[in-house]
Amino acid sequence: MNTNAVTRTTAAASHDQETITRYSFAERANHWFGALTYIYLLTTGLAFWSPYFFWLAVIEGGGSTARFLHPWFGLFFSASLLLTFLQWRRDMIVDDDDRKWADHIEEYIHNEDEKLPPVGRFNWGQKLFFWGMVYSVILLLLSGVVLWYTQALPWSLRFVRYAAILIHASVALITIGLFLIHVYMSTILEEGSFGSMVHGTVTRAWAWTFHRKWYYEVTGKSRPGQ
Repeated sequence: MNTNAVTRTTAAASHDQETITRYSFAERANHWFGALTYIYLLTTGLAFWSPYFFWLAVIEGGGSTARFLHPWFGLFFSASLLLTFLQWRRDMIVDDDDRKWADHIEEYIHNEDEKLPPVGRFNWGQKLFFWGMVYSVILLLLSGVVLWYTQALPWSLRFVRYAAILIHASVALITIGLFLIHVYMSTILEEGSFGSMVHGTVTRAWAWTFHRKWYYEVTGKSRPGQ
């Protein structure tokens, strides 16, 4: 066996395992703060929505405590998402590369990542999740404020209360679906994504495989064909 070839292969493999920063500490801290506040909102919201889930409120301090804390946690989560928006809004703009990636979504589902077009820091699905949560939280915040101060509404404006209940419950269910998809994508479809949000780094090989355009940007390398 050619010793030089083995040396080059080993060096290449070692290079692929070198890490690069994907998320700063501030981004990770805010992400987990938002995740924890959302989970509290999710569990207490389900407890309010159906008596079958009221046990969730019981284990979190009881119905009265959950009723008092739920609106405040809603404000905390909204603030966290606002900070996320300020941090990532430019990275979340959908461009032509994302649309090309979306046309190959079947390959992504089948974990055939080598067939996917290169994308930036976030892929098309992650961007849809982001904007879905942004617009959902705007609706949840507006309807939530109405429900928080529902007794201040005169009877002549009771339709506002009814609309707020419908909007709040419906949009909350949408965010639950988005949340479940997000967890599935970050833990199964993109193996290593969860760890990157914990440690803040990814390997060069991971970056090249899942976010090739971003890889070239952060490493300063030229994309093939350019």
